[in-house]
Amino acid sequence: MSKNSKFTATLHACYLGYITQAIVVNLAPLFFVIFQNRFAIDYEQIANLVLFTFIVQIIVDALMIKFVSILGYRVTAVTAHIFAAAGLTCLGILPQIMDPYTGILISMMLYSIGGGLIEVVISPIVDALPGEAKDSAMSLLHSFYSWGQMIVVIITTIILTLIGDRFWFVIPIIWALLPLYNIFRFAVVPLVNIEQEQKHYGIGKFLRSPVFVVALLLMICSGAAELAMAQWASLFAERGLGIPKVAGDLLGPCLFAFFMGIGRTVYGIFGEKINIEKALMACAGFTILCYLLTVFVPAAPVALAGCALCGFGVSLMWPGMLSFTSRKYNYKAGPVLFSLLALGGDLGCSVGPWLTGKVSDIYLSTQQVITAAVESQAIRYGLLAAAVFPLLMLLLVAVMKKLPQKF
Repeated sequence: MSKNSKFTATLHACYLGYITQAIVVNLAPLFFVIFQNRFAIDYEQIANLVLFTFIVQIIVDALMIKFVSILGYRVTAVTAHIFAAAGLTCLGILPQIMDPYTGILISMMLYSIGGGLIEVVISPIVDALPGEAKDSAMSLLHSFYSWGQMIVVIITTIILTLIGDRFWFVIPIIWALLPLYNIFRFAVVPLVNIEQEQKHYGIGKFLRSPVFVVALLLMICSGAAELAMAQWASLFAERGLGIPKVAGDLLGPCLFAFFMGIGRTVYGIFGEKINIEKALMACAGFTILCYLLTVFVPAAPVALAGCALCGFGVSLMWPGMLSFTSRKYNYKAGPVLFSLLALGGDLGCSVGPWLTGKVSDIYLSTQQVITAAVESQAIRYGLLAAAVFPLLMLLLVAVMKKLPQKF
C-alpha cells in the first residue's frame, strides 16, 4: 500500500492485530470437543458460547460508533489488545478454578471486547494510511486474519498432539503473548491524524442510503456464511465425518483458512483490476456450492473439500464490502462507517454459527438414540440451514447492482 517507510511499523502492528482477531475468533472452536468431553457441554451450549462471543462484539461495535473518536485510535487499539490478552489468559485459568462453563463465558466476554475493538479500529487506521491502492490494502489486511486462523489451527493442533487434551488450558495462555506484545507496538507506532482526514457522517445519513443498507445486509450475510462453516468445521470433521481430531482440524478449518487467505491475498494484489460486484456474486455462488457439497455428499473427502474450499468462496465478502462502501465516501467517511459495518458483520458472525448449532440440537432432540450417524446428520442439517446466508448474499448483490451507485 504505502511506500512511506514511516508507517511500515504501523502496518505491521495492524497485521498482528488481525492475527489477534483470528486467535480470538478461532481458538475456542478447536476446544469444542474437549469442552464436550471434559465439561459435558452440549451442542446448544456451544452454540450459545459462539452467540455470546459475537453479541459482546456487537455491543462493543455499537458503543464505538460514538466513543472511538473520543478515545482516539491509539487508546482504542491498545485497550483492544489488553482485553484480548486478558481474556485468553483467563480461558486457560478460570475453567480450572470455577464452574467451567461460567469460566469460559467470562473469558470469552473479555477477549470478545478486544475483538470488537479490533474490528472497529484497525480497518480505519489502515484505510487512512497514505497510498492509492486502498481496496487492495484492505483485502491484504484481512488476509492476515486468514493466515492467522491457519497458524492458530496448525500450532494449536501440534501442541495438543504433544501435550494431550488434558493440558489444553496451557494453549490459550501461550496465545495471549501475541496481543500482549502488540500492546507495546500500538503504544508507539505513528498514526495518521484520522480526525483531520475524515468527514463525520451521522448514523441517519447512512441508514437513509439504500446502497449502505444493502451493504450492511451483505456484511451480515458474509459474516454468517464465513463463521458458520469456520466455527463448526472442526467438530463436523470429527463428529460428523469420523475423522481423528488432528487430521480433521488440518483438513477442515486449517484448509478453510488457507483458501480464504489465498483469495484475500490475490485480491490484495490484483484488487484494482477486479469488479467487486461481479466478484462478490461469483463468491456467493461458489460458497453455496461448497455448503451443498459438505451437506449432501456422504464421502468424507468431498465433504471436507466443501469445508475447505468454502474459505475461498467467503474470502472477498468481508473486505470487499468494507472497501466498496469506503470508496463511496472517497475513503473519508469517518469511524461511524466502519463501526456500523463491523456491527453488521459481527451480527452475522453470531447468527450463522448459532443457527447451525441450534438446528443441530433441535434435530438431536427428536432422536431417541444418539449414534454417530445421527450426530453426523444433525450437523449437516445445521450447516444446510446456514447455506441460506450465501444465497441471500447472491440475491442482495444482484439488488445492489441495480441501485444508484452513490450515497
